[in-house]
Amino acid sequence: MLIPTEYAAEEARIKAAYAHRDTTPEILKRESYFDPACLFMMQEQERKILALLRRYRRDDLANQKILEVGCGTGGNLRRLIKWGARPENVSGLDLLPENIDQARRLSPNGVSLHCGNAANIPFPDGSFDLLVQATVFSSILDPRMKQWIAREMLRVLKAGGAILWLDFFFNNPKNPDVRGVGRKEIRTLFPDCIAKVSRVNLAPPLVRLLAPRSWLFCDILAGLAFLDTHYLGLFFVKHQNHVS
Repeated sequence: MLIPTEYAAEEARIKAAYAHRDTTPEILKRESYFDPACLFMMQEQERKILALLRRYRRDDLANQKILEVGCGTGGNLRRLIKWGARPENVSGLDLLPENIDQARRLSPNGVSLHCGNAANIPFPDGSFDLLVQATVFSSILDPRMKQWIAREMLRVLKAGGAILWLDFFFNNPKNPDVRGVGRKEIRTLFPDCIAKVSRVNLAPPLVRLLAPRSWLFCDILAGLAFLDTHYLGLFFVKHQNHVS
């Protein structure tokens, strides 16, 4: 499947916005597990993702074929393996070659890694039991490309499979390269899916302020949904004939 030429400008914008992002000192510090705020956010995510997978009986990761769309340097892929997924059943796709190079260096043998645009996922129809996307759609500003990627994700999803979604719904006034994705837009992107969605992730500015001082206070505030910034959910296709 060829990617429409009108998406070339959006692809170039994304590449420019995220090239070398993970090498800047500020980002490296914020995404280090030795940083209390990062550690709190990652542990909160892990608890809630695992609880969600368990609740909907998707916790047998060893027997699922898994693809992460927008895998970055493979952090989530390695988390999935830590949770029980087999490396040979885990695949990642990312737009930036430097991310894929880093993911290859860090990931176990057997993980399948591909560089390319998620508007053209390089796998046959019905290849995966579980698809994962984390803050990919909020990084895309062109609504047409979002629709195309959503269709591709559904195409490679097996009948009875699920999509694990983690993305923020607030706009970040300090970052014009991202745009929050709300419930209405999720329904537009995946109209044939049942979406089990909840609010998670205590607002990062609060976590960065409070985590070094009081872990307990962060835990208490994390239970207040109105302070959360992300949607976490599982999407299930309503019927099998979901791709034309």
